[in-house]
Amino acid sequence: MRVNGAELHVEPPAGAGELLVLVHGGWTDHTTWDAVAGPLARSFRVVRYDRRGHSRSAYGPGPSPRRRDEDDLEALVEALGAPAHLVGTSYGASISLSLAGRRPELVSSVVAHEPPLLGVAPDAAAEAMLRGVQDQLAGGGHEAGTRRFFEAILGPGAWDVLPEALQRTAVGNAQTFIDLREDAAWGALDLAAVARYDGPLAITYGDASPAWLPRTAQAVAAAIGRTARVIPGAGHAPHLTTPDALVALIEDVCAPWAAAA
Repeated sequence: MRVNGAELHVEPPAGAGELLVLVHGGWTDHTTWDAVAGPLARSFRVVRYDRRGHSRSAYGPGPSPRRRDEDDLEALVEALGAPAHLVGTSYGASISLSLAGRRPELVSSVVAHEPPLLGVAPDAAAEAMLRGVQDQLAGGGHEAGTRRFFEAILGPGAWDVLPEALQRTAVGNAQTFIDLREDAAWGALDLAAVARYDGPLAITYGDASPAWLPRTAQAVAAAIGRTARVIPGAGHAPHLTTPDALVALIEDVCAPWAAAA
């Protein structure tokens, strides 16, 4: 699908019902949702896509700040038939929250897992880790830098137990992390705008994640007048490690909107 001057890979919708768009985080692509897309399709019309510059989606003209990702999601939802439930993890959570604040009429509900919004809740150690990964990637060490990031986020040794396909995808998409870090607003959020969004919204975190990610999720939730929800046993990628729990939470958050409508 051509969106804002770039060809984005969009999977055919799965299931029937209200539109639900899955927004992946950095490094990955639409395949990261494999374990949850089928179960969610029992209740929703599920669409997943590769964000700009990831895997099968082109970069398109010009730089790719987060606002460009938000504009892509906005256009995608309008083309598919707004409104949509948005489910995002990591950077995809930041994109989803920001779009809900800017275009609330397009968004039925939001589930945002561990948005890494260090502009809202600064953490010096986390910033130093991200800077180290950025420098390593910029120096040409894509595989080593990717491993470093994943082990910092998922835990020591995590890289070696990831499926080879996921490893290849992450290394192949490493440039997108460099682009992300070059966007001065990557970790910011218009809290006032998101606070005005009055639809169902859940900011979630895992109790197995590095401490800065739950702390950030809780800070963002508090700043917009919400309460963060924990997914027991989950880390930064619940769609991979605890998919059943994530599906249940999504259905819990999104179903009330359908009943009310």
